[in-house]
Amino acid sequence: MAEKTAREDEQKTTQELIQELVVLRQRVAELEQAESERKQVEETLRESERRFHKLFESMSSGFALHEVILDEGGRFSDYRFLDVNPAFEKLTGWKAADLVGRAVLDVLPDTEIFWIETYGRVAATGEHFYFENYSRKLDKYFEVIVYEPEPGRYASIFQDITDRKRAEEENRALAKRLQQADKMEAVGTLAGGIAHDFNNLLMGIQGHASLTLLDMDPSHRHYGLLKRIEQQVQSGVHLTRQLLGVSRGRIGDVKAADMNHILEESASMFGRTKKEITIHRNYQHDLCLVEVDRGQMEQVFMNLYVNAWQAMPGGGDIYLKTEDVLVDDEQAASYAIKPGKYVQVSVSDTGIGMDEKTKGRIFEPFFTTKEMGKGTGLGLATVYGIIKGHRGMINVYSEQGQGAMFTIYLPASEKEMAKEKTVSRTLIRGTETILLVDDEAMVRETNQELLESMGYLVYAAGSGQEALALYREKEPEIDLVLLDMTMPGLSGGETFDHLREINPQVKVLLSSGYGINGKAQTIMDRGCNGFLQKPFNVEKLSHKVREVLD
Repeated sequence: MAEKTAREDEQKTTQELIQELVVLRQRVAELEQAESERKQVEETLRESERRFHKLFESMSSGFALHEVILDEGGRFSDYRFLDVNPAFEKLTGWKAADLVGRAVLDVLPDTEIFWIETYGRVAATGEHFYFENYSRKLDKYFEVIVYEPEPGRYASIFQDITDRKRAEEENRALAKRLQQADKMEAVGTLAGGIAHDFNNLLMGIQGHASLTLLDMDPSHRHYGLLKRIEQQVQSGVHLTRQLLGVSRGRIGDVKAADMNHILEESASMFGRTKKEITIHRNYQHDLCLVEVDRGQMEQVFMNLYVNAWQAMPGGGDIYLKTEDVLVDDEQAASYAIKPGKYVQVSVSDTGIGMDEKTKGRIFEPFFTTKEMGKGTGLGLATVYGIIKGHRGMINVYSEQGQGAMFTIYLPASEKEMAKEKTVSRTLIRGTETILLVDDEAMVRETNQELLESMGYLVYAAGSGQEALALYREKEPEIDLVLLDMTMPGLSGGETFDHLREINPQVKVLLSSGYGINGKAQTIMDRGCNGFLQKPFNVEKLSHKVREVLD
């Protein structure tokens, strides 16, 4: 019995031990599972940290981590650098070793208060704050996001957007220049129309004065008065030259020329009259030629010299420089010209300079900073129009108190320099038959009288249609057609083409109040025999007619 009881106790004890062992084994298994999970969590954490560190080190955006510094009253006063990534160092030039653990205002005492306020705003709202900021010290634009990843700590992500911002500024500047060019084009068209009509009026005055002088003895008491009328007409011609310059209308013949010679001759002439101005020259030798109207180029430089002189009331210096340059596609787009080789001419002064507002308007017609009655406002507008008419560009750099520099670009030419012709003042007569075509009755009648006074037989037509009808009827008799370019209905160019269809050998002398560019040049390129700029005097008319006839 006792043995049975002992056996039962032993079994019970064994069962209890087995149960305890099972529990212990389960506990051990649980602990081993927990340890495995702990190790797994630790490994996941380490992997996450490795990935974060790799991203932190390799990201192209600058990253800075800060913590708040509170003042004695518990208020936000500054923030401390906890870490910055290599991209932050590269973007700012500030090293992590000099920043981490230190308060921002201790390290960078000139930090803008804007940054302190930004972190204060994020601390107060808990919101992400996005903004763009320009650093004067670094001369860079940044796109910045500031947020609070955990209470009391702040992260800033910086992206350098300097190139984008500069491109936006350039695009705005280009749009402004194009808008200005459009405005100048519109005003130039108006000015050209006025000049054309004014030239027709001057043609009538000049023609009648010439007719009267042909039959008048120089001893007559009215001879001098008529000569003074002719002088006044030349003053009017000067005004139309300015207006045609604004409208990009070239005067006279366009020929290959050396800008060094034109610049030097105009500078020498100006220098003799303004002894208080010292002119400095820096000309490139073997400068490329340019195709220009020499008279208009002289007008351009004289206007620039006078402008410089007026900006230096107590005297000063003018600097002249020429050189050949290559204008690439990007520059050409900003200047609104074609890329290629150009002759660059700069005229600088040591005058009072201009503010941005004045600089933005100086090329506008009738804009002047002078007192009422002391300036027409056409000088620099004429310069702009002439240069644009020659397929070039002019710009200005100036600051108040720092003088001004005007830079001109003109297309280089491969042509050889033309020899200047001397024009005789004698009247050349003839006996041929001329068809005169002009829609302005006064101009038509005056020119008919002038031609007849020189011995020519003249048929007159007031329109292109009338001219064609007359030419078909009188073709065997007509030796020359003097054709106005601008007419309503059938234009001068269209009339010329129809005349060539009737007789491919017809001789045509084109006449216009506009210059020999644009439409006039295209007609000349189609085989027109000559061009005569209005208004013209009797001597010039007689020489041009004989030049085409002979």
